[in-house]
Amino acid sequence: MAAGRFAPGHLGELTQVVPFDLVDAVLDETRCVQRRLRDLPSRVGVYFLLAMCLFPEVGYRLVWSKLTAGLTVGGFEVAEPTAKALRDLRRRLGVEPMKCLFDVLAGPLARPTTPGIRFGPLRMVSFDGCSSIKLPDTERNVEWFGPGNRGGYPMLELMTLVETGTRALIGAVFGTPSDGETSYARRLLHHLGPDMLVLWDKGFDANAFLLAVNDTGAKFLGRLRANRRTPVLTRLADGSYLSVIGTVPVRVIEAQITVTCGDSSFTSSYRLTTTLTDARRHPAPALVALYHQRWEHESAYYALRHMITHGRVLRSGDPVGVEQEMWALLVLYQALRTVMVEAAESRPGTDPDRCGFTIAIQTARDLVVQAADIIKPDTSGTGIPGVIGNRVLARLLPRRRPRISTRKVRSSVSRYAERQDDGRPDSSLPVTDLDVTILEPEADLPTISHDDRYTPPTDRRRQRVLDLLHADPDRHWHTRDLARHLGDITLSTMYRQLDRWAAHGLITKTGPATYSSPRTQPNPLPPVEIR
Repeated sequence: MAAGRFAPGHLGELTQVVPFDLVDAVLDETRCVQRRLRDLPSRVGVYFLLAMCLFPEVGYRLVWSKLTAGLTVGGFEVAEPTAKALRDLRRRLGVEPMKCLFDVLAGPLARPTTPGIRFGPLRMVSFDGCSSIKLPDTERNVEWFGPGNRGGYPMLELMTLVETGTRALIGAVFGTPSDGETSYARRLLHHLGPDMLVLWDKGFDANAFLLAVNDTGAKFLGRLRANRRTPVLTRLADGSYLSVIGTVPVRVIEAQITVTCGDSSFTSSYRLTTTLTDARRHPAPALVALYHQRWEHESAYYALRHMITHGRVLRSGDPVGVEQEMWALLVLYQALRTVMVEAAESRPGTDPDRCGFTIAIQTARDLVVQAADIIKPDTSGTGIPGVIGNRVLARLLPRRRPRISTRKVRSSVSRYAERQDDGRPDSSLPVTDLDVTILEPEADLPTISHDDRYTPPTDRRRQRVLDLLHADPDRHWHTRDLARHLGDITLSTMYRQLDRWAAHGLITKTGPATYSSPRTQPNPLPPVEIR
């Protein structure tokens, strides 16, 4: 290192969450400490990676300029590395330090008394996947993660376990989209415990997965797929009934929810399953209302994808770089959530979901450029928040109001690019009335193994499509018309399945996104793998 010059390593006030001694310990544990004196030591590389995620809109040199801006104004002479030197720093650092740092910071953040965290004695957590994080369209990324859907960017599959009340990350895994969500979620089961209530959407109700969750001691409340037929063992007074899925005793709640938004209304149905089997302690309407907490997970992904990265494509052009960048992004997200939860808890009675993520991240960016509040003052036991916390508390969001938020994305590769005509409003509206009706089972079903009468949904959907095409062999069906007719599938999924069936000769592709009855003998499809 040249005389009088040094390389800065900090993250503004967030350095208090990711302090120097923690970074040094992680580097030592992963054996990534530099072996000789350098202008850019490994500790600097860790903070540079986090700053790189905090400023996704600029290149390496400008990220470095923001890291050093406050020190330069103070008269310090700092190193001025090239973009290549910063890329080499990333390669030298590798993946393990960022992954280890995330493992240290990840976990529930709220105290037991924090509002909105628990359902009775149980801490609410949720599983959910995200498959819309875009990667650079390089040969190495495409080879590893696969090509993008309908000509889009390659995508990465992220699965997280989140504390719903704070949206803090308890655990995370990611990889190629070819592996199913359930297989990724299994790798996070060791984070569960008897004091947790796990929430999830449809798709996590496989027999083996439910058994694995139940074996952790955690309770669960999740949606059942429409095709699952659960035997009615005992009817309960609130309209729900006791049943069994695989070998797991459960309670099933079927509800019809009518949402009114001003002059319009629409109705949807939910089928929930839970191991909270005592209907007196946990009435069915209370559990239906509680399930809404699962959507806090979507807010976590919104902050990760849009408030931090602004929906941009990640930087890394190879799988190793993608892995390193993703762990850095998750560390940054968890650090911001940590500051926000501490701020909420410094003011008793404040629900953490009233803390604005936009305020937190913009303040953190300002403090990095100013090189301010890197070292935490001695305020132990006072509960005094820092600059980020004070700004968040000064502009708390209003208390949650009931509203319906429409999923529609103006992107040709989005699964929500075109919405089905399901009666829901086309814009986000406040909910003026909500009516929940618990539906009792029409008749007792025989107590048999679910696997004995289970037909994969893809097989049934394929047969329904074939029946439609055979009924009118001269008609050329557009993908959109088939999706609307079926009513239980997104347009993007319909595109993929029709192309696959056409490739095997089950149906005939007659033009762009149009299909008809097959003209030749079809080739057999490979068996559908059930996870």
